[in-house]
Amino acid sequence: MSFIKFGYMRVSTMDQHLNRQEQQLREVGCERIFFEKVTGTKRDRPELERLLEFLRSGDTVIVTDLTRLSRSTKDLLEIAELIANKGANLKSLKESWLDTTSAHGKMLFTLFAGMAQFERDLIAERTKEGIIAARQRGKNPGRPPVDPEKIKYALYLVDQGSTITEAAEKAGISRMTLYRRVKDEQEVIPE
Repeated sequence: MSFIKFGYMRVSTMDQHLNRQEQQLREVGCERIFFEKVTGTKRDRPELERLLEFLRSGDTVIVTDLTRLSRSTKDLLEIAELIANKGANLKSLKESWLDTTSAHGKMLFTLFAGMAQFERDLIAERTKEGIIAARQRGKNPGRPPVDPEKIKYALYLVDQGSTITEAAEKAGISRMTLYRRVKDEQEVIPE
C-alpha cells in the first residue's frame, strides 16, 4: 500500500495568490492539494474538511507553514489530533520541528501540545483565583444582572405573539436571556 502526501494551502482573501504555496508543495511531492480562499479566523473550511475525509493511515498532510492550517494553538492541536486519529502524519515546511513522520518531530509536537495545555490550565487557574479574590473584596465578577422590568416586558411581548427575537430586541435584552426566562417560566407551570 502506498501512502499519499496531501498538500493543504489557504489564503485569506480573493486578492491573494496560491502560486508560491502550490510550488513548494509540489516540490516536496504532494500528489493531491486542497486549497481555499477563506480567512483563517473561520472554522468553517470545507476543503480542509474534505482533506481530512480522504486521509488514511500512513498518509501525510503537508503545509507550507502553520498559519495556513490553523487559527490558533488550540485550533492546531485539534486539527493535529484529527489527523493523528486517522493514523496520518502532519508536516510543516517552514516549522521544521513539526514533522510527525519522525520520532523527533513527534516528540517535539507532543511537548508543544503539552505546553499549550499547561498554558490553558494556568489561565483557567488564574481566572478562578481572580474570581475568588474579587468576591472576597465584595465584588461580583461577570455580567451585571438584567433589569427585571425589561424581562417582564419581553415576556409580555412573547405572550402577545411576538417572536423571541422581536421581543428581545424591543426590550433591549439578549435572545439567550429571554430564551432562558421563557424556559424557566414553562418549567414553573404545572402540567
